[in-house]
Amino acid sequence: MDPFWDPRSRRRRQQPVVAVHPADDAPSASGTWPASIPAVAQVLREGIDLDPGVTFLVGENGSGKSTLVEGIAVAYGLSPEGGSRQARHSTRPTESPLSEWLRIQRGVGANRWGFFLRAETMHSFYTYLEENPSTGPEPLFHEMSHGESFLAVLETRFDDPGFYCLDEPEAALSFSSTLSLIAVLRRIADEGGQVLCATHSPVLAALPGATILEVGEWGLRPAVWEDLELVRHWRSFLDEPGRYTRHLLD
Repeated sequence: MDPFWDPRSRRRRQQPVVAVHPADDAPSASGTWPASIPAVAQVLREGIDLDPGVTFLVGENGSGKSTLVEGIAVAYGLSPEGGSRQARHSTRPTESPLSEWLRIQRGVGANRWGFFLRAETMHSFYTYLEENPSTGPEPLFHEMSHGESFLAVLETRFDDPGFYCLDEPEAALSFSSTLSLIAVLRRIADEGGQVLCATHSPVLAALPGATILEVGEWGLRPAVWEDLELVRHWRSFLDEPGRYTRHLLD
């Protein structure tokens, strides 16, 4: 069954986010952060089309992948500290102004549900859930390990074909739990949902059928898994770890 077919309108639905466009007052590339980041400058100049299914942003620290995911998530209407469109918790605002410079082109007939999962603020999000309980029972997030609480969020929040933004979710997950996340992302895509994920994980980025954008000094460019610098580095390290660690221990 086509996950994008809407039996009520008898036509295909679009994915939740078709494209992200720069606002009319968006700054040009400059020395001001975050517009000074090549990938951000490219989006502010050209915008970005988002494919249905899963899109990974892969790149080094500081390349702008997390800044882009955060900016797009907030522009979509999600809480900058994580959660759904209804979550409104805030501790210490640290988000960039990027969301104010972006305009979301929503898909016709698409589900408007969304969720932003970011590893660095999940602890405060769990506290927010405790203080603002839903009508049903919630997992005891604070009584779980870091990885277990992440998996519990996947089980209880990633259940509709909406728009899901994830910022380095592998930070809390073991190898086997990362495989569980792959299964969740595949299910979301198969049900007509959409995922935008920043990651350092070659395991996560290996999801079959995913779109990969490599982020770096060049901006954003399409890539295939086998050609990613991330994959080459991990393969080389696992083949001969001593070549990388020898000079650190001398």
